[in-house]
Amino acid sequence: MKGNVIVGQSGGPTTAINSSLAGVYRTARDRGAGKVYGMLHGIQGLLQERYIDLSEYITSDLDTELLKRTPAAFLGSCRYKLPEIHEDRAVYDKIFEILEKLNIEAFIYIGGNDSMDTIKKLSDYAIVTGFPTRFVGCPKTIDNDLALTDHTPGYGSAAKYIGTSVKEIIRDSFSLEYSKGLVSIVEIMGRNAGWLTGAAALAQGEDCTGPDLIYLPELPFDVEKFGEKVRDLLAKKSSVVVAVSEGIRLADGRYVCELGQSIDFVDAFGHKQLSGTANYLASYIAGEIGCKTRAIELSTLQRAASHCSSRVDILEAYQVGGAAVKAADEGDSGKMVVLQRLSDDPYQASTEVKDVHKIANDEKLVPRSWVNEEGDYVTEDFISYVRPLIQGDVSPVVVDGIPRHLYRHP
Repeated sequence: MKGNVIVGQSGGPTTAINSSLAGVYRTARDRGAGKVYGMLHGIQGLLQERYIDLSEYITSDLDTELLKRTPAAFLGSCRYKLPEIHEDRAVYDKIFEILEKLNIEAFIYIGGNDSMDTIKKLSDYAIVTGFPTRFVGCPKTIDNDLALTDHTPGYGSAAKYIGTSVKEIIRDSFSLEYSKGLVSIVEIMGRNAGWLTGAAALAQGEDCTGPDLIYLPELPFDVEKFGEKVRDLLAKKSSVVVAVSEGIRLADGRYVCELGQSIDFVDAFGHKQLSGTANYLASYIAGEIGCKTRAIELSTLQRAASHCSSRVDILEAYQVGGAAVKAADEGDSGKMVVLQRLSDDPYQASTEVKDVHKIANDEKLVPRSWVNEEGDYVTEDFISYVRPLIQGDVSPVVVDGIPRHLYRHP
């Protein structure tokens, strides 16, 4: 590489997103890039000319290993929607002036659906203007909903954490007895895609039957039918554990969480903030049945639990970061790196690049055939798909009993 590289992180952080950043940095330096800049808070920060030289922070192999084990976005993230080119060309002119000033040969953006929209628009503008910088997307999202890739880095670690946590909740729920039983409802991230919620089934094993019910957002949710199923289960056992997606909706399209509260916050991409699904359903069951209920919202822990990372996930995140730089160095632009599964046993996957125009603003949902007929559990096909992605551990670097991270002053 003859010029410099700039990399940004966007959207919801994950336990693996910084491993991709490490892959970008190391590969760019190995391929001869002059400098590797990091945008502070993504494209929004770049517009404010906020960036750092990553060589000032990654100074040794230990720093690289710490970065791979650090959750959240080391560079800071954003949810900024670029306008259409014809709507505000001045925004693009400013971005490209900054890229020219920094002599940027490759622009790498680590993110999900909305981030790939940014790569699409910037690469299109570069084509229109004849600008030489190449733009490549690096997949990241615990939601696992990016099109054309078998799975996304970040998902495996989140799935591992969810399966582990649900198993621990099940074990805890049988510790105490209540006269009318106990119902624990675990709320898991997922607006439109149920990949994360389905991972609750990973709690199944020789020592655990797994959750009793699993509800994904791909299928309409019936509150009354749900109550009847819980009542039937309580007639047979003292404790019931249910996994629900935060995005489950009624047949009329309303989110279940909207039944208990109004939703005021909407982000730049028009996404409502979803929270309170488990609380509403726990209150409903308590009112209908009179049993003890618990609402458990895993929330940020799903994407920040680096102590429960999947080794497969961290290695693949590093791999796609390097593949993004390689693709840009070899002339690709307007592309995203994807993972293609070659086999399940032994598990093997490789990287390719695909046209980002076929990925941006699309969503990959859980296939209907991977959900049982009743719509309240996932099938063995789903479990077989996820299980290879959660294998192996990444030992944290522990100092005084607590994991050490690579830290950047705000």
